[in-house]
Amino acid sequence: MKIMATIINLPQVEGEINRISHLPKGSSITPEKLREELEKLVNLTIKEVNRQKNLSTPQKSLTLPQLKEAIYKHFKVKNTDELRKSDRFDMAIDGMDKLKLNFSKKETWKIFYRKWIGILPEEQNQEGYGCINGIDIFKYNRPWQIFGLDGKTATKEDLKKAYRQLSKIYHPDNQETGDRKIFERLEKMSNSLIMGISQNGR
Repeated sequence: MKIMATIINLPQVEGEINRISHLPKGSSITPEKLREELEKLVNLTIKEVNRQKNLSTPQKSLTLPQLKEAIYKHFKVKNTDELRKSDRFDMAIDGMDKLKLNFSKKETWKIFYRKWIGILPEEQNQEGYGCINGIDIFKYNRPWQIFGLDGKTATKEDLKKAYRQLSKIYHPDNQETGDRKIFERLEKMSNSLIMGISQNGR
């Protein structure tokens, strides 16, 4: 009963139900076509319910040992001593303020995780200042996700279009939603992706 109530309240589903139920009387829709339409409707509903569930369910934060283990695995080391001695790790943190990297603090390991592993479970689907497509653009460098594109298949034109849509919102000249910091971050991400696409010949 609860699931049905949730389904009926979803705007996309209501729209689909209205569309299917208001077909002309002489419509030549076949049972197969109707089945296809209903399957689409069910899939749409399941996706939306799962999305809302993910948004409302707080994710468990990784523990310090879990964070460390993920970083050790990434750099192919066994412990923090080996990590500090790793040339690969030393190159990876080049440009970071090494004086602020306190290896006894969880926040340092979170910074590493964000940079090299992915989005922390408790930071999935974030909302608020600087969050676009559920990602805090000031904590994460995940431009493809931020622009809502697939990095393997997106073209330069796809990227330019996605960037234009977001830049209209965040351009400093926009009196209502403009934000210079967000705009400059998006511009930087877009430029770096365009360079990458150009080098790959897409």
